[in-house]
Amino acid sequence: MNQTINNEQSNTEVKEKNNNKPGYYGEYGGAFVPESLVQNLECLNKAFVDAINDENFVKEYFYYLKNFVGRPSPLYYARNLSNYCGSKIYLKREDLNHTGAHKINNTVGQILLAKRMGANEIIAETGAGQHGVATATVTALFGIKCKIFMGAVDIERQKSNVNRMKLLGAEVIPATTGSATLKDAVDAAFDYYIKHPDSYYMIGSHVGPHPFPNIVGYFQKVIGDEAYKQILEEEGRMPDSIFACIGGGSNSIGLFQSFLNEKDVKIYGAEGGGEGFLPKTAATISFGKPSVFQGTYSYCLVDEKNNPMESYSIAAGLDYPGISPQHSFLKDSGRAQYHIITDKEAINAFKQLSRLEGIIPAIESSHAVALALKLLKDKNELAIINISGRGDKDAERIS
Repeated sequence: MNQTINNEQSNTEVKEKNNNKPGYYGEYGGAFVPESLVQNLECLNKAFVDAINDENFVKEYFYYLKNFVGRPSPLYYARNLSNYCGSKIYLKREDLNHTGAHKINNTVGQILLAKRMGANEIIAETGAGQHGVATATVTALFGIKCKIFMGAVDIERQKSNVNRMKLLGAEVIPATTGSATLKDAVDAAFDYYIKHPDSYYMIGSHVGPHPFPNIVGYFQKVIGDEAYKQILEEEGRMPDSIFACIGGGSNSIGLFQSFLNEKDVKIYGAEGGGEGFLPKTAATISFGKPSVFQGTYSYCLVDEKNNPMESYSIAAGLDYPGISPQHSFLKDSGRAQYHIITDKEAINAFKQLSRLEGIIPAIESSHAVALALKLLKDKNELAIINISGRGDKDAERIS
């Protein structure tokens, strides 16, 4: 799955051939996969399209979002943080979802799709462990066996989530190649999927070959749909800006989608900057280049030979050298702006939100908080920050 376009001519050919075709966001997206997976992905796409056009499926999905996940998640006015910053800030509280993050929105939708397709085994990848926990949760609910691939490094730094996955009945399989982080977990999951195409791959982020980004984007847009209605109810107008952290890009796409047509709303993504420079970074949008990586054409961190690089971030969920093809399109079109947040800045924001509001955010979400505090200082603007997950998993490491 680690295909990379190796020269400028190839990049041009991909753009000209694929721009505006189904499964693309502008020139980005597509399905660059072995022939053995083509039919599987076509069947998956057909099943997904049929499902979301079935009123009973959609009704069942929203039943579980309400009664199992606990949606809608609140849009909370963070008064103390606002006074500290000098702008009015609302927090979209995805950390209050069952399992503690936005990932459950996607896994609930996908388990219903997998059940509809007759799947008897679920596979998934995870970085910070939140998608793994969410996957293990829904597979336990529906009684389907589950294998979760996780980088060996991430297994060590996210032990609490690993224990939760195992308690829920999932088999956690270490990925030991490369940097042994999220990229390698995705590689391992895809390798297994190629060898076992009858499995259902419950991908966790807005990445991978078509139709995976479409599927994840659909099931995460509930975040933005709710926030759009909630801010109008609270303030009677649109926010001046919205913020979310960017790893693969699912929580941010979930928020951003509903505001894309509101041209006066500024959209900001916070990348995992690591130490703030190559190679100690996961800032794919800032330092990457368009390439084919893990089945899709998008921005990727690459070396001088155009091979994918190992990324680095203190946040396991952001430690990924690829990015959503839709984020790549939003970056190039100028509709969204992406900024680097270093580990140090994220840790400071983690502590500030904890002490000012009594809310311990995931270290991933803390990147979005840090960016908002930086850009909104004394601006007297109205903003929404997506708190994509809670920080229980990070509290022991960051004090």
